[in-house]
This record gives sequence, C-alpha cells and structure tokens, in this order.
Amino acid sequence: MTIPAPIDQTFVVLLGGALAVTPRVRADIVGARFVAADGGMRHAATLGVTPEIWVGDFDSTSDDLIATWPGVERQPYPVAKNETDGAIAVSVATDRGAKDIVLVGALGGDRSDHALMHLLHAVSLAEGGHAIKLTSGEEEAWPLLPGSRNIDLPKGSLFSILGLSPLAGLFIGNVRYPLNDFSLPFGSSRTISNVAEGPIRLSLASGRAILIARPYDLSGA
Repeated sequence: MTIPAPIDQTFVVLLGGALAVTPRVRADIVGARFVAADGGMRHAATLGVTPEIWVGDFDSTSDDLIATWPGVERQPYPVAKNETDGAIAVSVATDRGAKDIVLVGALGGDRSDHALMHLLHAVSLAEGGHAIKLTSGEEEAWPLLPGSRNIDLPKGSLFSILGLSPLAGLFIGNVRYPLNDFSLPFGSSRTISNVAEGPIRLSLASGRAILIARPYDLSGA
C-alpha cells in the first residue's frame, strides 16, 4: 500500500486540458499546494484555490486571466523553449519538495500530443519515486510499474490498461475480467475496457503501462 506524502509534499499542477470538477477531484486536492502552468490557471477559480506560483510562456493566457490573479507570483519563460509549460510546472513542484503530484487538466482538451506527453512524463516521474495521478474529472490515470498496488475505483466503472512495453506477470483482481500472471504483448488490446468490482488490485513483474479509468462511467456495469 502506498503511504500518502505529508500535506506539504502533495502538489496539484494545473494544466490546460479539460476539467470537470467532480467529488473525486475535490478529494484529490484537499490540503495540497498548487502550481499553475500557463492556461491551466483558468482552473484555479473553478476549484476555488490560489496557486503559489504560475509558470509558462503565457501564450495560452488572456490579459483578463492575468488581471484576475495579480497577487500570484508569475515566472515567465520564452515561447521558444525546450520543455512544455506543464513539464516546467512539474519541475517547480518537485523543486519545492513535491512527492505526491496530481496533474489536473492533464487528459483531454484540444492537444492530444500534450495529453500523451503528460502520460509519458507521469511514467518517468513514477520511476523517479513520485506518486502520480492524472485527472480530467471524467477520466483518471496512473502509471503502472513493476510491483503491487491498489487503485480505488467505484464498482461498475470502466478502466483500461495500456502497455507502453511488453508486460509480464500482470495480475488484475477484483474486476469483471481478472488476469493472473498474464503476459501482454506490446500493442495488444486485451486489457481495454475492463470493469471494476470496487477497488482493484494490481501487480506487474516487468514492463511499463498506464491505467486509464472512467470512475463515473458505469456503462459497463
């Protein structure tokens, strides 16, 4: 079982993708510190939070949004830079001591390349020892690395596991379609559209993957 980080080591990074403010999102942000990346600052008012710093090239930020938050420290970067605004915001969070990181607005939106990059970056962060969750409210995602973990999902919710490499020793329990010591070839769709029976149990012997869930989608129930 993962032990949550102390509150001052839990950070929420506000990104520019879609966000539906659900009860699960509200629970994710309780007691956290906040960093905004460029246009992700628009989620701050919706969530009723004030980030401690706002970073990016601000090419997705309107003058009105800047005027709304005059008291928040801004750290501007040039448009021609080597990292995305989201990656910079995560680096700021880790530099400030982040251990658990929730990427809000990381899924969906107009830029599928950014959403995919957030997923890949999350795996890299998990490999570095950080606990990572990505959310749009309607969808949630977690990196899966070798080891065991539980993920709290409502009974009947849809989820899929996307292998980013061949997977070996995959176990999925408390689900409609369980697997035990399963080998998943790279590119296989075998682990798409499973249904949780409640909190799910997972373990993996080798490989890297992403679990994407729709906790409010009970269409598979």
